[in-house]
Amino acid sequence: MARRAVEQELSRERILEAARHLFITKGYRAISMRSIGQHLGYSHGSLYYHFKEKAELFYAIVIEDFGYLSSCLNSVMNAPEMEGFTRTELLLLEFIRFGLDHPHQYEIMFMTRDEELLAYCRNEQGRCLELFASIVRGHLDQEGQHTEESLKSIPLSLFLSAHGFVSYYIQEKASFDEIRPAALAHVRILCENLHLPASRR
Repeated sequence: MARRAVEQELSRERILEAARHLFITKGYRAISMRSIGQHLGYSHGSLYYHFKEKAELFYAIVIEDFGYLSSCLNSVMNAPEMEGFTRTELLLLEFIRFGLDHPHQYEIMFMTRDEELLAYCRNEQGRCLELFASIVRGHLDQEGQHTEESLKSIPLSLFLSAHGFVSYYIQEKASFDEIRPAALAHVRILCENLHLPASRR
């Protein structure tokens, strides 16, 4: 009964939210299960009902955040066309929006330098890049103007360019709404010579 009461009171989602904040603000190695529990006002033993160790908790954060980003990118692919934009432009804008509106998540997903933590992120980064690339390839000009090599290199170049934009403005602590004109200009420049299906501008 005691275990069930703790599980109901201290949810997995609350633990993930608190741990994500502490990992970013204090650093992964400086944070223990005990300190996460203290931050939440519980004993660290209550965390073990949901996670066996700190590494499992970190990986759960990574999986959750990449899952949310993937759903955002897929929503662009499945949404109705928007006047004045190609789907690739909308994809890039959505990626930038996610990064700037969720900076803590983005830093864990793409900007950690800790080798131990990178091991948890690499597979998910690869899956995210492949999803991004598949959407871009699906909307590149199909009239033979792109070689097999360019269909591989263009999505990666777009992804890295969007990542650089997000990384710069995260340091400025800017929200997407605050830098929307700059984001739109950046995306237009990236896409203007790609022979994408014509946008209705």
